Amino acid sequence: MSALRHRTPPGPNRSNRAQEPEEEHYNIIPIHNLLADHPSLRYPEVRAAAAALRTVGNLRKPPYSQWHPSMDLLDWLALFFGFQKDNVRNQREHIVLHLANAQMRLTPPPDNIDTLDATVLRRFRRKLLKNYTNWCSYLNKKSNIWISDRSHPDLRRELLYISLYLLIWGESANLRFMPECICYIFHNMAMELNKILEDYIDENTGQPVMPSLSGENAFLNCVVKPIYETIKKEVESSKNGTAPHSAWRNYDDLNEYFWTKRCFAKLKWPIDIGSNFFVISSGRKHVGKTGFVEQRSFWNLLRSFDRLWVMLILFLQFAIIVAWERKEYPWQALEDREVQVRVLTLFFTWSGLRFLQSLLDAGMQYSLVSRETMWLGVRMLLKSAVAAGWIIVFGVFYGRIWSQKNRDGRWSSEANRRIVNFLEVALVFVLPELLALAFFIIPWIRNFLENRNWRIFYLLSWWFQSRSFVGRGLREGLVDNIKYTLFWVVVLATKFAFSYFLQIKPMIKPSRQLLDLRDVTYEWHEFFKSSNRFAVGLLWLPVVLIYLMDLQIWYSIYSSFVGALVGLLAHLGEIRNIQQLTLRFQFFASAIQFNLMPEEQLLNARGTLKSKFKDAIHRLKLRYGLGRPFKKLESNQVEANKFALIWNEIITTFREEDIISDRELELLELPQNSWNVKVIRWPCFLLCNELLLALSQAKELVDAPDKWLWYKICKNEYRRCAVIEAYDSVKHLLLETIKINTEEHSIITVLFQEIDHSLQIEKFTKTFNMTALPHFHTKLIKLVELLNKPKKDLNQVVNTLQALYEIAVRDFFKDKRSTEQLREDGLAPHDPAAMAGLLFQNAVELPDASNETFYRQVRRLHTILTSRDSMQNIPKNLEARRRIAFFSNSLFMNMPHAPQVEKMMAFSVLTPYYNEEVLYSREQLRTENEDGISIWYYLQTIYNDEWKNFIERMRREGMVKEDELWTTRMRDLRLWASYRGQTLARTVRGMMYYYRALKMLAFLDSAAEVDIREGSRELGSMRRDGGSDSFKSEGSPSFNSLSRNSSSVSLLFKGHEYGTALMKYSYVVACQIYGTQKAKKDPHAEEILYLMKTNEALRVAYVDEVNTGRDEKEYYSVLVKYDQQLDKEVEIYRIKLPGPLKLGEGKPENQNHALIFTRGDAVQTIDMNQDNYFEEALKMRNLLEEYRRYYGIRKPTILGVREHIFTGSVSSLAWFMSAQEMSFVTLGQRVLANPLKVRMHYGHPDVFDRFWFLTRGGISKASRVINISEDIFAGFNCTLRGGNVTHQEYIQVGKGRDVGFNQVSMFEAKVASGNGEQVLSRDVYRLGHRLDFFRMLSFFYTTVGFYFNTMMVVLTVYAFLWGRLYLALSGVEASAMASNSSNNKALGAILNQQFIIQLGLFTALPMIVENSLEHGFLQAIWDFLTMQLQLSSFFYTFSMGTKTHFFGRTILHGGAKYRATGRGFVVQHKGFAENYRLYARSHFVKAIELGLILTVYASHSAIAKDTFVYIAMTIFSWFLVVSWIMAPFVFNPSGFDWLKTVYDFDDFMNWIWYKGGVFAKAEQSWERWWCEEQEHLRTTGLWGKLLEMVLDLRFFFFQYGIVYQLGISDNSTSIAVYLLSWIYVIVAFAISWVIAYARNKYAAREHIYYRLVQFLIITLGIVVIVALLEFTSFRFMDIFTSLLAFIPTGWGMLLIAQVLRPFLQSTPLWGPVVSMARLYDIMFGVIVMAPVAFLSWMPGFQSMQTRILFNEAFSRGLRIFQILTGKKSKVDV
Repeated sequence: MSALRHRTPPGPNRSNRAQEPEEEHYNIIPIHNLLADHPSLRYPEVRAAAAALRTVGNLRKPPYSQWHPSMDLLDWLALFFGFQKDNVRNQREHIVLHLANAQMRLTPPPDNIDTLDATVLRRFRRKLLKNYTNWCSYLNKKSNIWISDRSHPDLRRELLYISLYLLIWGESANLRFMPECICYIFHNMAMELNKILEDYIDENTGQPVMPSLSGENAFLNCVVKPIYETIKKEVESSKNGTAPHSAWRNYDDLNEYFWTKRCFAKLKWPIDIGSNFFVISSGRKHVGKTGFVEQRSFWNLLRSFDRLWVMLILFLQFAIIVAWERKEYPWQALEDREVQVRVLTLFFTWSGLRFLQSLLDAGMQYSLVSRETMWLGVRMLLKSAVAAGWIIVFGVFYGRIWSQKNRDGRWSSEANRRIVNFLEVALVFVLPELLALAFFIIPWIRNFLENRNWRIFYLLSWWFQSRSFVGRGLREGLVDNIKYTLFWVVVLATKFAFSYFLQIKPMIKPSRQLLDLRDVTYEWHEFFKSSNRFAVGLLWLPVVLIYLMDLQIWYSIYSSFVGALVGLLAHLGEIRNIQQLTLRFQFFASAIQFNLMPEEQLLNARGTLKSKFKDAIHRLKLRYGLGRPFKKLESNQVEANKFALIWNEIITTFREEDIISDRELELLELPQNSWNVKVIRWPCFLLCNELLLALSQAKELVDAPDKWLWYKICKNEYRRCAVIEAYDSVKHLLLETIKINTEEHSIITVLFQEIDHSLQIEKFTKTFNMTALPHFHTKLIKLVELLNKPKKDLNQVVNTLQALYEIAVRDFFKDKRSTEQLREDGLAPHDPAAMAGLLFQNAVELPDASNETFYRQVRRLHTILTSRDSMQNIPKNLEARRRIAFFSNSLFMNMPHAPQVEKMMAFSVLTPYYNEEVLYSREQLRTENEDGISIWYYLQTIYNDEWKNFIERMRREGMVKEDELWTTRMRDLRLWASYRGQTLARTVRGMMYYYRALKMLAFLDSAAEVDIREGSRELGSMRRDGGSDSFKSEGSPSFNSLSRNSSSVSLLFKGHEYGTALMKYSYVVACQIYGTQKAKKDPHAEEILYLMKTNEALRVAYVDEVNTGRDEKEYYSVLVKYDQQLDKEVEIYRIKLPGPLKLGEGKPENQNHALIFTRGDAVQTIDMNQDNYFEEALKMRNLLEEYRRYYGIRKPTILGVREHIFTGSVSSLAWFMSAQEMSFVTLGQRVLANPLKVRMHYGHPDVFDRFWFLTRGGISKASRVINISEDIFAGFNCTLRGGNVTHQEYIQVGKGRDVGFNQVSMFEAKVASGNGEQVLSRDVYRLGHRLDFFRMLSFFYTTVGFYFNTMMVVLTVYAFLWGRLYLALSGVEASAMASNSSNNKALGAILNQQFIIQLGLFTALPMIVENSLEHGFLQAIWDFLTMQLQLSSFFYTFSMGTKTHFFGRTILHGGAKYRATGRGFVVQHKGFAENYRLYARSHFVKAIELGLILTVYASHSAIAKDTFVYIAMTIFSWFLVVSWIMAPFVFNPSGFDWLKTVYDFDDFMNWIWYKGGVFAKAEQSWERWWCEEQEHLRTTGLWGKLLEMVLDLRFFFFQYGIVYQLGISDNSTSIAVYLLSWIYVIVAFAISWVIAYARNKYAAREHIYYRLVQFLIITLGIVVIVALLEFTSFRFMDIFTSLLAFIPTGWGMLLIAQVLRPFLQSTPLWGPVVSMARLYDIMFGVIVMAPVAFLSWMPGFQSMQTRILFNEAFSRGLRIFQILTGKKSKVDV
């Protein structure tokens, strides 16, 4: 076997073939030429798979085409069915690679490795066609896979089915998003294939059967294109996604058409183009929406999560009924029979909610009903009728109870019997719920029933839910079930107890008092004078809103602690820093050996209980250092060498990334064993100070016996090693520097022999004087320092040696010896003259300066001898420390064993890329912004230490002056900068670490002991870094260039490592527009080419547009690579597409087109803003083994991976963002995966089970708008189709986040809009109904529920303030005050809770808990306090507003769009106008509205007279107002710079008055921006418009409330006062109209008239005011008070006018509306600007703000203040 695996000698064919013009370019393996010299082809498995494809044998050859003997099964299929040639080539490699990899993994290995094993094929076919067989059984169709599993395996037939499916998939383009459509195509084509294989005869022609489509590109043109065209037309009819979702069919609708049998009847085969399936939605007789209709409405939340709302509403009703009795505890109230009967009214509410649900179903889904789906309509009607019937039944039975009781006057036995009757009816009502409960307790029964397609169950469940292909059998196993049930039972118990005692009970007393309050003196015209129910309702509204949302808070609190517990049990955060690593480093080698190196296990040993138990014991030993596993390392030198190779490679990559310096590299690396040192040579940073401590121990224990002293020293492993290494090194050093065959050499030898002998017989302390050791120590240090100097002074070396000799002879021996004795013992020269000072004179010979190894060891010896301080701060760089700590910690966590690289699962990485940065160009680096800061300067300042390391590395590589960076070393500089931004270059470098790691691991797997030992020696002697540090001369000759892709280990490779790594890993970047970029000579294209050139495993997929005729274009999916032999980019595959790629959302379409070029069992989706680390890449093969483990009752289909946010250090804002994100991607995901079992797929480093997903619709969904957050739908789809998502914590991937305030807000807006769209989607509806109750709760509160509840918080503030305003202005408050003041206390409790939320408890608590787990409790508290000082609460409160605005607006009106946030560095000031445009509608206007309410309340409330009460009640609302207005300026660099503020205001006014033409952009013209802001109102439906208008009516309330408070109303409460106040509004409009008219008519020509009109109006105004003051009770203050009343009225009218724009735009009214809107925006602008201007004018605020914004970077020595004020240090840029 091993003989076969060795590489064949290179044949002569390569050089000849390169010149052949028809040479076929291959992707990974040249399958077309199995004799080629390629490292992968030495695997017999590859040849076996390729041979299996060639077994065409006696199959009927396709007519009408030439058959070559070299053709295989795929060519045979292509000729019959008309597949494209490159599709065939692509899938041929795909199949061969997969089968070869699968065969390599077989355990036990097959008997004959040269033929393909049948089990491999069968497993693959079952997995690939699992979805197809499920689909067949769901539709009760017989599968067309004619293979019996029992009979003799028919390999060729298996291969044909696999190939047919993959060929269909590979050419389906956009149809890949419709998996069941592909099943339908495969079903029919497999039938035709069977007929050909079974030699059927065509009845019509009498000839052998031919497929219904054949010929060139027949499949594309006859099957894919018609369906593609339908999708395309539907998308066009959606008007770019603005049409309502219910008006057109998206990918899901078209796919779900194939979930019913009608597809067979209507579409037929070959596909009938005349079928109504192809008629688009706007045409007649079309197929409408299938399966689900997405309607814009908040009712979706009630509809999808009805069980949650039923629970909350019923408990609220129950709690109010019970609390109304005012007993101490609820059970005391329940003893009363009347209360018990009142509680029965719950059934009314319940049945009412069921009725509402049935109405909503009918109202939203009516368009699904057609002639073909009549039963659906019948069910809707029946459900509504039954629900209404229940309400009536309950009403009748409930009425009978009370009538009986009233008749008897007490609770008689008859009345009690009627209660029992009622309960019997109720039991029937809740029977379905009880059944569901039973199924919940025994989940597998339900799974079994749902996964069987038996008619009887279909009929039984018909009433409860419509039959659907997905969402069946979603129940988890019993253990998981118990875990998440327990979690939720505790959460719900806490919430209900809290709600009852602290929310509902305190409200009862004030409510009763208010209801009993008589003779209220109303201050306005009250329409309902009889009762105060409206006031009570307003009092309860905020309480009810908080009650509905506070489950989110309880979830947040409990999930934080459960997450921490799970993390602790997973051993997270045990090694947090370098100190803890030094303690454990000795077990670290064994941990690497145990986890990263495959064990040679017996075939049957893995997976048994015994082996698992052994594993657990071994991990315990490792973790706590039991049994000192590192002892083994010395005895088994190979293991030590393997460990050294891995560790040094990790440290080398750190050096390449410039996060450590050359000196740190030497201190951290594990030197290879040379100089005959007997112990493992730990890195220097562990041995520091140890030798000195040992010396002091020796001094203290002068008379102690050897054993005791040695026992003391050995207590510390590092001390023991330091002592032995120092001794061995000194011995070797002295013998090396003194010439052999000299007398001096023999003297030294004898001396060491004596010492060694005394050590052996354990008489060292008896023989020698311990006090002499410090003298030796000093002289040795001197000697080593002399050797380290660039210019070596031989005389001094000789002198030092003589001094050492003197000490040895004179002071060291306890028994003094005479010269004679010394001569006899061989310790003195025979010639007495030598003793007189000529000793060592001619005997010293120093190695040449180019002997790097020698001097490196000398430097190491110097470090061991001299270092006194503990090196806790090595490495200095925080990132390097974090990475080492995480990596070392992860090796002590539980992970699967690593298989050998040959036996690991293969995988790919896929990155979608559009047009982002690849590498920073010279211009980008040098261009300065308005503050004089260039990216280069900024990076150099922020990453100061890394810049120094970079310069050091450049100098070592031969750079003399720094100016060379801008000339000959430009590319190095550009790469250095790009690796610190969020660029494609950084991502590619990170992902290529996988390739590098696999090559190294493959070498270590197969290398013999000799290779490793010899190799480590060679490496030791030719270390290429030659670390130049303080001791080394500048001109040292060891300037070896540091190649970027090859590592030190690669020098040892035998050649096969490349083949293995290529077979196991490929990286595809989907650069969608690369073709266009090349054509335009875009620099991005050159940079992508450079990346391909330097990374051999990188492939680029793009869409090529080729002009064929006048306006016609053809589109191709193309894969290219860089051919190192030909030294150019070559095209590998070119597959024709049916049309333009982008029909849905861009990113998923881009991923989907490149997915066919990925390989392997798994695919990791990586975004453009991610990074990876070499040491993490080493653990990838362990991670992939997770696919074999069961998590609960299923194996995983998505492996969640942890992310590290690397942008946190840029500014405080980036830090808040990354802290919030960090707790979400670690703690949040951990809890979701275990115990809650609802982790979906968020964001990107997750690893997908590739074949599972490619047959189920791909790795994201792409329908326009509805799937705008495309990633999470992959998770929804996975869960609904019975997948399983886990979360692994032992491996992490880097991720960048937005760092500027506006970018962050745009990102949050995008996510909130995406969530708004999710609420409407079918996936959320199905999950809400198909998951069991508790998983549904988890799902709700971690996806759309989080956004909904954030919105509820803001609504609570609104409800509270409007309610208080009503109470104050109406006079109810004053009357209540007069009678009793206790109702404010009740509201206190609610307000406190709202405050907790505002402080961002949602985000803060998980953050603190996660931080304390990973960095320690004190550090976490410190971080939290620092954040508070940096005003993080401002940021979180502001972002709450962003989420609320966009989530709510998207559900009501739509308008979600992909917002490109840009990922640059943000150190530049954003103008006021830009901030105003972004936040005016979402934050500023709302904050001004709330501020206005608070002001009016302050001036008109009876309570507000008591300042303390007012402050206590409204301080949090004021906090909200201030943070919504000020946050964009607080987090804006130079936000409070006076000059900039002045300039910003000018700019804002110019923008407002800019009159630009039609083509003006929103950035230039206010009017354009104003129109764009209302865009959503044009596309929204009728309900959206109505709701918008109803909400706008609130602004008229100010006027109603305030006019009665004016002096002029003279305390009248007649309705006439309000009606008369409208005169004011009409007059104001008239005046503005007159002025506008006068300006248009006279302003230009007859200016005097215009002035005259103005004068008349002003005079008239003054006269009217004077008259009013004189003749009515008008007060002067009324002028200002009335402004508070009429300005909101105007704003309300404006908003209503905007809704009615389609009707008003053509009327003369529209002009005044626009000018009024402009005035309002100026007013809002001034209000927002005022506090900013004030703070800018105040001294000291600007520097304080800079402090707040950049504090984190400050502490790392960032001179950002100079950066921002432009006082740049004079560096010649």
